[in-house]
Amino acid sequence: MNKWLIVGFAVLTIPAIVYIWLGNEMDKAAKEKANGTNDYVIILGAKVKPGGVPSLSLKYRLDVATDYLQQYPHVTAIVSGGQGIDEDQTEASVMYDYLVRAGIDAERILIEDKSTSTYENIKFSKQLLPENTTKITIVSNDFHLKRANILAKKLGLDSDVIAAPTPKVVELKSRIRERAALLKTYFLGQ
Repeated sequence: MNKWLIVGFAVLTIPAIVYIWLGNEMDKAAKEKANGTNDYVIILGAKVKPGGVPSLSLKYRLDVATDYLQQYPHVTAIVSGGQGIDEDQTEASVMYDYLVRAGIDAERILIEDKSTSTYENIKFSKQLLPENTTKITIVSNDFHLKRANILAKKLGLDSDVIAAPTPKVVELKSRIRERAALLKTYFLGQ
């Protein structure tokens, strides 16, 4: 067989296999449903529009978190997200307001408003947990949960998840970008 044909086949096949594998990993992670056994849930931030309006991705996260917090009244929420250069408020403050308006008692919500990445979301949120607390629940969009779980584990936390749907309008872009971020996490740790 021609050497160049083999190289060409490998160049085309290996990325396709990795792409499919990463997609399967993301899909599997989103199926691990939390059941209220953990006392803390970290809600990962996402884009905030002008005027403190959550993006659709963030709204979906907050909606599933609200349902979960209503179902499990003993759970404390940590809203996690700083302020991007194109945001007029921190993601955490917008999330806090949204949950309170949805009927979640303000006393059940802790605010982490310094993070600018998923790694920092979890790292800084961990600092708000009581000492020796290692079991948490993470809320994010379905495509994002595999990487969030890996990062939590690297930071000494054992996590289950609540998967929010990904808005159809950003799903393809989000899933492609997340594959690259997931590869980075596997190889570089963040």
